[in-house]
Amino acid sequence: MKRLWLKSKTKARLSTHQVVQARLRQIEHREWWLWAFAVAVTLLLTLALTSFLAPITHQYFDDFDLMAVHPAIRGLVGLVLLFDIYTVYQQFQIVRIRRQVIEQEKLFRLITENAGDMIAVVDVEGNRLYNSPSYQKVLGYSPEELKATAPLEQIHPEDRPLVLEAAAEARRTGTGRRIEYRMRHKDGTWRYLESTANAIRSEDDEVEKLVIVNRDITSRRRLEEQFRQAQKMEAVGRLSGGIAHDFNNLLGVIIGYSEILQEQTEQSHPLREGVDEILKAGRRAASLTRQLLAFSRQQVLEPKVLDLNDVVVDTQKMLQRMVGEDIEFITRLDPSLGAVKADPGQIEQILMNLVVNARDAMPEGGKLTIETSNTEMDAAFVRRYSYPVKTGAYVLVTVTDTGIGMDSETQTHIFEPFFTTKPKDAGTGLGLATVYGVVKQSGGYIDVFSELGNGTTFKIYLPTVDDAVERNSVSTESEGALQGTETILLVEDETALRSLARNVLESFGYHVLEATNGAEALVLADGATVIHLLLTDVVMPGISGKVLAQELLGRYRDLKVIYMSGYTGQGVGNSGELHAPGQFLSKPFSREQLARKVRKALDRAAAASA
Repeated sequence: MKRLWLKSKTKARLSTHQVVQARLRQIEHREWWLWAFAVAVTLLLTLALTSFLAPITHQYFDDFDLMAVHPAIRGLVGLVLLFDIYTVYQQFQIVRIRRQVIEQEKLFRLITENAGDMIAVVDVEGNRLYNSPSYQKVLGYSPEELKATAPLEQIHPEDRPLVLEAAAEARRTGTGRRIEYRMRHKDGTWRYLESTANAIRSEDDEVEKLVIVNRDITSRRRLEEQFRQAQKMEAVGRLSGGIAHDFNNLLGVIIGYSEILQEQTEQSHPLREGVDEILKAGRRAASLTRQLLAFSRQQVLEPKVLDLNDVVVDTQKMLQRMVGEDIEFITRLDPSLGAVKADPGQIEQILMNLVVNARDAMPEGGKLTIETSNTEMDAAFVRRYSYPVKTGAYVLVTVTDTGIGMDSETQTHIFEPFFTTKPKDAGTGLGLATVYGVVKQSGGYIDVFSELGNGTTFKIYLPTVDDAVERNSVSTESEGALQGTETILLVEDETALRSLARNVLESFGYHVLEATNGAEALVLADGATVIHLLLTDVVMPGISGKVLAQELLGRYRDLKVIYMSGYTGQGVGNSGELHAPGQFLSKPFSREQLARKVRKALDRAAAASA
């Protein structure tokens, strides 16, 4: 159908051009016939005049000789012949000039028909005298439709004063300033145009026409808006990351000591309920800071090679409980799904946030579907994006609901932090912002498709890897199995957090050497006979945790290292991975998390040396 339309459009354009050429040739032929007729009449008149004057001159000559015609007659005939020759010459000149004009007109038509910019000529009242074909290509209006409408009808009402002011300035000064305004497309959407105007003056130096050149800058404005949005998100992300880091240290102390109080307080104690609430609030705050860090893409990740089908299956029961019985929950998992490298905890967070979002969009029930599949993003596919997208093989996770959907305006804001359409106190506005941050930090992309009343679909693309999937090993250690007697060098510049960590480690039987910075840690190491494990913050005054670890690894070959950090701003790579030998412990951590991480690192060292 499209090919037929293009063919008919080209045919119409060619037929119009042929009609113009045919009419010009017809006019030219008519002129030639008129000039030939004029020459013939002139010759006939000359012959008639000669035949009329010949008998008169005959009476003056006894022997009439045609060659001895009266000089006046010969002069008259010569003038007529010169006139005929001049007439023919003039006709040739007219034809030549006309052909030059036709070539100029053809060149002008080629320029106006193929120019990307829209060119218009209007009179001083704003009435359209000429509109280039680009108007139909860009805005959908034919020249006849534009001439039939009022000058400002298609211009956005808010921009009309600006256009009138610029037009008045162009009439007054002869040169218009560059302006940007919105003009309605034939399909009802608004396009941004960049416009300049120049005046055409009469012989009396009065402005009689304006030549207006318009350029469609809708795509450029969209890119500028995306850039400004990215800058805003980055600024909010840096602020969120900094706040989350400080809160992580405070929350680590609150959660740690609350756990100690909880263990030492009987259930029947009157303060036990208060201690439980403090611990619950601390953990909720820790979850909020993790969402802030995930949104700002500053959360430290512990990626591993995953089969996303396993993640969906492992969380399916929990997700089913979250959506309730009035929502049909369906999974369609591709058995040949490729592997991806991502943090399994963050993938679970993505699924939970999207499922909660879908549940809230279906208050009367509906259907929720999670699908996995393999897909290829080739050059043709990525061209639809206005930002750079890497081609290659991806795993696609699709989450679809039959809820109330979203309009286009809402879709432009859904990934912004703290933006929510839910009632007050019904959400933090960080759910989808967290999803976006985790996906981008994992090297993926996310799309959203939605219409009011027709549900919403989220598509998440994660790049595939060729490595083998790492299966989870279930840990069943009891608290007694987490005990130890090894020597641990603890380095943390936050006093309260360092004291908490020391108390927790000593409660599990470890011998702890504590230092406030890297330089003090090196001094302690010089006096120690053995150090089994270094537990250090990443960023500290003076010597950083990674530099300290490199120094001590040169002294203690079997030394194990655990880094503590809250976000990637603390010397962790942009991808969220800690590119250094050792393991990672995310702040804030619980008493059990600290003990389990330390025991795991030490047991790995013992297994390696055995």
